[in-house]
Amino acid sequence: MIETTFGYLAAFCTTASFLPQVIKVFKTRHTKDISLGMFLLMTAGVSFWLIYGLLITSPPIIMANSVTVVLSFYILFMKLKLDVLNLNKANIKRLKN
Repeated sequence: MIETTFGYLAAFCTTASFLPQVIKVFKTRHTKDISLGMFLLMTAGVSFWLIYGLLITSPPIIMANSVTVVLSFYILFMKLKLDVLNLNKANIKRLKN
């Protein structure tokens, strides 16, 4: 029983840790200072944790990583999208000069 309680507490804390970054990216549309490599690895790792949780039928692992994979993927998607947009803007500006 106590193990499950700690599992849920850990799941809540690690999942909630993504919210400030998601909110900041959503509000500012700025991802320049976010590490692409870190979020590629994080999204992959969280996806593997989710698969692991499903394989062993662990509700805390499944619930936490289901939410975390969505949050991590959002940040990764926005990083890629905004970097491409900024690269295109820089190329257009360079071509005009």
